[in-house]
Amino acid sequence: MIGDHFSLCSLDDMPDPGARQFLWEEGEHPLAFFLVRQRNEVFAYVNQCPHAGHQLNWMPDRFLTRDGGLILCNSHGARFRIHDGFCVEGPCPGENLRPIAIEMKGEKIFARKEELRAALEVVLRFL
Repeated sequence: MIGDHFSLCSLDDMPDPGARQFLWEEGEHPLAFFLVRQRNEVFAYVNQCPHAGHQLNWMPDRFLTRDGGLILCNSHGARFRIHDGFCVEGPCPGENLRPIAIEMKGEKIFARKEELRAALEVVLRFL
């Protein structure tokens, strides 16, 4: 499961709740994205605020509110639900983070390279 997949990490590599950021590079522009773990579920999103277009975090792997219940944009304070990236508070109510489909094989987490390419194409349209 490696050729057309990008290996991210193991479930045990992530705190619960917690997040981990990644950079996937293919071509000129890298794709910044992150995983969020909540119990045994993991969700992936492009690391880009729908309100301002910049990355959500200021510090490595810091994407969640203090209680770990929501994803936080550290710039303007927007808060997003973990399970669907929907903005529930802040300057972009009703907007969503861009999801990235991931797969789990046992404890290992992977993203399909075609999924990462598609996410990168969308991000590049807004640069």
